[in-house]
Amino acid sequence: MGLSSPGIGSNLDVNAIISKLMSVEAAPAATMDKKSASYLAKVTAFGTVSGALGSFQSSLSSLTSLSTFQALSSNSSDSSILSGTATSKAQPGTYKVDISQLAQAQTLATAGYKTTKSAIGLGAKTTINIQLGTVAGGSFGLTGSTLANTVVTGGITPGGLSINGTAIATDGSTRSAKLLADAINAKSTTTGVSAKAEPTVTSATLFGAAGASSYGAIDTSGGGTYSLNVGGVEIASQITGLAPGAAGAVDAAALDAVLGGSNSVTQALANSNITISGTAAAGDLRFTNADGSNITIAENVTGAVTGGIGNSGTANTGYNATTASAISLVSASGTQINVGGSNPTAAGLTAGIGGTYQAATFTQDGTRSSGNIVIDSTNNTLQGIRDAINKANFGVTASIVSDGSADTPNHLVLTSSATGANSNMRINVSGDGADPADPAIVALLGYDPGGVQNLSQKTAAQDTLAVVNGIAVTSSSTGITGAVEGVTLSANKVGSASLTVSKDTANITSSIQGFVKAYNDLSTQIKSVSGYDAETKKGGDLLGDSTIQNLQAALRRQLTGSITGLQGSKLTSLSQVGIAFQKDGTLTLDSSKLQKAMNTNFADIGGLFAAVGRSSDADVSFTSSTAKTMAGEYVVDITALATQGTLTSLAPPPATTTIAADTVWTVKLNDTVPTNSSNTASVKLTAGSYSPDALATLLQASINGASNFTEKGSTVSVTLNDDGTLKLNSTKYGSTSNVTLTSDTGTAVSDLFGAATPVEGVNVAGTIGGYSATGDGQVLTGGPGAPVEGLKLEIKGDTIGSRGTLGFSQGYAYQMENLAKSFLGADGVLTGRTKGLNQSVKDIAKQKDAFNLKLVDIEARYRKQYTALDTALSSMSTTAAFLTQQFAKLNA
Repeated sequence: MGLSSPGIGSNLDVNAIISKLMSVEAAPAATMDKKSASYLAKVTAFGTVSGALGSFQSSLSSLTSLSTFQALSSNSSDSSILSGTATSKAQPGTYKVDISQLAQAQTLATAGYKTTKSAIGLGAKTTINIQLGTVAGGSFGLTGSTLANTVVTGGITPGGLSINGTAIATDGSTRSAKLLADAINAKSTTTGVSAKAEPTVTSATLFGAAGASSYGAIDTSGGGTYSLNVGGVEIASQITGLAPGAAGAVDAAALDAVLGGSNSVTQALANSNITISGTAAAGDLRFTNADGSNITIAENVTGAVTGGIGNSGTANTGYNATTASAISLVSASGTQINVGGSNPTAAGLTAGIGGTYQAATFTQDGTRSSGNIVIDSTNNTLQGIRDAINKANFGVTASIVSDGSADTPNHLVLTSSATGANSNMRINVSGDGADPADPAIVALLGYDPGGVQNLSQKTAAQDTLAVVNGIAVTSSSTGITGAVEGVTLSANKVGSASLTVSKDTANITSSIQGFVKAYNDLSTQIKSVSGYDAETKKGGDLLGDSTIQNLQAALRRQLTGSITGLQGSKLTSLSQVGIAFQKDGTLTLDSSKLQKAMNTNFADIGGLFAAVGRSSDADVSFTSSTAKTMAGEYVVDITALATQGTLTSLAPPPATTTIAADTVWTVKLNDTVPTNSSNTASVKLTAGSYSPDALATLLQASINGASNFTEKGSTVSVTLNDDGTLKLNSTKYGSTSNVTLTSDTGTAVSDLFGAATPVEGVNVAGTIGGYSATGDGQVLTGGPGAPVEGLKLEIKGDTIGSRGTLGFSQGYAYQMENLAKSFLGADGVLTGRTKGLNQSVKDIAKQKDAFNLKLVDIEARYRKQYTALDTALSSMSTTAAFLTQQFAKLNA
């Protein structure tokens, strides 16, 4: 059996020899490890710099936006009543605001239903059309009936009437509508309800009818006397002994002579608030008291008298009648009124909860979308109708509310999605073609503030009402804009408060301090990885690295340069706001110098840090830029203005245009080539007769109500031109702005527009600084390769040709952010270097793996060679021992 361990037979330490040989062979691997470690150290160092540069970039985010330097702070004296925000257009100052009413949305509710899933009606196809608009004229409340004779003579007993749970103070003296209204108004602060007495008007047939007088000539020749009194004023009298026709005798003509002139009688009637209409001779003489006081007409007779009211030639025994009026109740909040008490009928009212718009008119708001919802046998339940309304999204949300009652607890409640007086609802219910609407759906949802109101209004649509520095203002929401330029006021509750607007220097100071700190942190990190420590005589992992040197040089170069392109700015360098370099390469901030700059040149500080474009033309505005946009002043020249796609009628619409029932048009809005189905909608127009203005409103609201248009934000506007023609246009500008109408059923498009041809919109065209630019709608963008590359300008107005100059500057923060982007990110310089180093580490690892495999072969070769040597030496050792033994024997 051979030797199992090398060197045992020969005493040769093969393992030690091979180990020493392999350590020499493996020396390059150690060099690879050292090189890999160096690369990994650089990767870590670059990661440290990237993190610091990222933090520095984050500190620039607020400084790159001009709004940061234009912001104004606003402080309210009572934030529970009023708060506000201010933009750069606002002027510092204090604004006193008195809020008397907050905006709210209208809420309507149906009558109660037992279940939410039971069918309502027979399922006939019915279309409900929801419109939003304003209600004008009239009031919201109840109108009572004329007070009964028992009230005129005995008043209303205490406790007979209550409103919204509050008892109205009435008694035996409450005998007229005026006195009743006064009693109700005395409690209006508590009830939220005011009362108005309707004018008291005497009977239209008291003095005759059908153009003939029934007032007989007075005859006192039989020895009697006669007098006629109206409201306590004697208007005629006749002494005894006068026959008809005699001087001083009273007849219809004599009454008219007195009442038609200016005399003590008519003056006394006027003092009693009584006016006169008609004549006794024509039989239509009437007396009116506008304040609702009762009017008593009395004929006082003594002795034998004939003639008078309704009397011709027969004995007059006297006449006495009192005419009363009625009251109307008005809810200040537009909510239902609860009428109660022991005898509300005495006040001409019915016990219970009620209230509707009285003598009001509804005007649709063309800026609000309107659309149609179909109700049929598939969805004619409370749940189905609710879901259909919510899916349509026409500015109204529907819900089902249970009042907890046993029999009919479920109510469908509709709420306008927006607040404001222009968010009142009108719901038209129509059938399908010649088939009428389902009567049950009409009874459920039909609602017109100017007509039948089958829904009950629970809350009224109303605006916010306020007085700002003595000027009355309104707003459809709780936010008030436009009252003070650049300031948005937020009304939180009724009350008075003041808003103080001032320059937000604290925020600017904080942002600039953050900028300085972040730069210094970045500088420290760069120094730690690329500097040299004289004490330890060691350098950073990135000492002498060209990438870090380029970064340092670029940062310092940009921060020490001056800002160009700022038209009229007095600030062009960081030193002017107190920022300067120290000997160690960090920045320092002189707060007092910064504060002075803000006090004297507040408007220019923004341009020192952010990208700013200032135009000499108010209708040319800077939108954005890119890192490739160069600072400078550029002349803007416009060769074509952006337009909208339009369709204009050939002739003005008539005074009244009738839209037939079941009128449906196909509308294409902002369509493309090839056509896109999302740009096409089927629009149903509500049947009716429309004035030109109302017709424009109908078309605009109906088209804008199409769901696929609203989803894309596509809208139209419809107006009347100066010549009266109807103009429909897409609100979008540019080559993709267009609108076409096609008739489907009912009234034809040509009935309104004639054979008019649609006109497509065009993009703005022109140059910036003499360089080519591309138009997209109203936005003109500088072309590639030019100094204005990426510069976006919005061009408005109506002038072509030269539009002045635009000065563009890149502030320090904006430049720094672009510089940071060039080093960071997927394509950044630091990212590229890190990727390269990591790849080098991977390459070294592959080289080391290959080298290790080679070492295995080398070791195997060495081991084979030395094993053979060991074997040979062992054999020779055995031979030597044998020979030695044999020689020893021979010598013996």
